[in-house]
Amino acid sequence: MNTDLNNIAHLCGTVESELKYSHDIFGESFYVFRLKVERLSGQADVLPITVSERLMHEEISEGQRLCVDGQVRSYNIVHENKSKLVLQLFAKEVYLAESGLPDENSIYLQGFVCKKPIYRVTPFSREITDLLLAVNRAYGKSDYIPCITWGRTARYAANLKIGDRVQLVGRFQSRAYQKQLPDGTALNKVAYEVSVSRLSTVRD
Repeated sequence: MNTDLNNIAHLCGTVESELKYSHDIFGESFYVFRLKVERLSGQADVLPITVSERLMHEEISEGQRLCVDGQVRSYNIVHENKSKLVLQLFAKEVYLAESGLPDENSIYLQGFVCKKPIYRVTPFSREITDLLLAVNRAYGKSDYIPCITWGRTARYAANLKIGDRVQLVGRFQSRAYQKQLPDGTALNKVAYEVSVSRLSTVRD
């Protein structure tokens, strides 16, 4: 089975930050930058992209219009004895956007529900269900990807069980929020997740 087909991402947008060195793996250097992708609503998602030096056929610079094909990946970082799940888009191809091409943000995932879905209703009466999806990739590894569903899809997702296999289409989004600290102050933070537009169960 080709695990690459479990996780397909396509973004087009504007480079929002300078390219920064991240890390080396087996002598191959990786860099990170942020890509700003406009939504139809006029809001924008500013998303972290990791790219290998092998894919940078020309310099990536702020203000450039780029398309990125790749996968949503997760990893854990430990800070002050607490583990935090971090999401990024791992680039497999990077290329200049054609002139006049609108911003694009498309994610396809297929994986397994690995945590009990959390259903809630906001103060504005919006129905939401949060899912955590385990998406398999090569060499026995998995990415754990938080997903958020809305309305009728949220009601459907609320009834899913741990171990159910699902496929979904959505977008990779950033969401600003405030974390309340013990001293009463608030810290501005950004969460990354997949906002789901279509979801269905996969039967073997």
